[in-house]
Amino acid sequence: MDETGPLNIYGESMADATALAIKSINANGGVLGRQLELKAYDTQSDVAKYTQYANTVTANDKASVVVGGIVSASREAIRPVLRRANTLYFYPEMYEGGVCDKNTFITGASTSQELEPLIPYAVEKYGKTLYTVAADYNYGQISADWVDKYAADADADVVGKKFVSLDSSDFGAIISDIQKKQPDVVVSLLVGANHLAFYRAFAAAGMADKTTIVSPVFGVGSEHVVLDPEATKGIIAALPYVESLDNPVNVAFLKAWKDEYGAKAQPVTDSTIYVWNAWHLWAAGVEKAGSLDYDKVMEALESGVSFDSPSGMVSIDPGSHHTVQNVHITVGNSSHGFDVLDQIPQAPPAFEQSVCNLVDEPDTDEQFLP
Repeated sequence: MDETGPLNIYGESMADATALAIKSINANGGVLGRQLELKAYDTQSDVAKYTQYANTVTANDKASVVVGGIVSASREAIRPVLRRANTLYFYPEMYEGGVCDKNTFITGASTSQELEPLIPYAVEKYGKTLYTVAADYNYGQISADWVDKYAADADADVVGKKFVSLDSSDFGAIISDIQKKQPDVVVSLLVGANHLAFYRAFAAAGMADKTTIVSPVFGVGSEHVVLDPEATKGIIAALPYVESLDNPVNVAFLKAWKDEYGAKAQPVTDSTIYVWNAWHLWAAGVEKAGSLDYDKVMEALESGVSFDSPSGMVSIDPGSHHTVQNVHITVGNSSHGFDVLDQIPQAPPAFEQSVCNLVDEPDTDEQFLP
């Protein structure tokens, strides 16, 4: 996990979720009666370190499973290494969708679970002209293509599209272009600490009265906590998890989180819960298999293992290796949080299910695109 560097706005809570998940599983008897041993590496927001440590965990640590990766570039750096080594891999982050790989399980939501409901919701509520601002790497680029498709399906127009490098915080020209084109909706696919500047600039320009920001990624990096409420209030986000979810599992999880980390506790976000779910789904698969044998665990995971998560029930879709889970349409409030407006219960990874069946075609190793 990226515990340092510009992506630590995601990585710190993900690393903490890993430590707490291992502690929780061990406190409940471990896996197959054995205690789990965690090997953790800080990848420092450096894709090259993902490849380095993927080789370390397979060659030296002989790991049974790897849970890690944040941005899609990091996933693609380690995925082939783990596939060659037959080391099970869980990718615990929302992403652009389409990955179909027998060795990889994805607990983060895909675009077909978040953008597919979010775009028609935005069009119906706010208007038919959209403007996309996206991070300039595979997540932002491919997700922007999905915005185009879902906008067309909703009979809406994308009137502008800009890509911004992860190391840039200069949004002056983009703000000016949005003011000129006056879209009803801005779709934010921005990522990382530097991109927080967009929301500050948008608020400072007084644009929220005319244009609504919608996003499948806002809040995943605690943007709603870091930014002033004036910059976040009214932003619409499609998220499987927000802290305000009212269910007994979430209440218990938040208590355990605060008991463990106290005053230093990171905000709990989608990323936190994706990690928590990954470890528990893997553990459930091993228990069902009755073995750590790779093929037996794979068979168990592909049987549709489920877990009662703080975000609601989650289960592995056998064919696509993605996760079926609730998705919530939320709005940023004035208290550094989100209010839930609507829920898509047990949202399937619809696109992935349509193109990927790893039970019938286990040799597939491809990322399908819109």
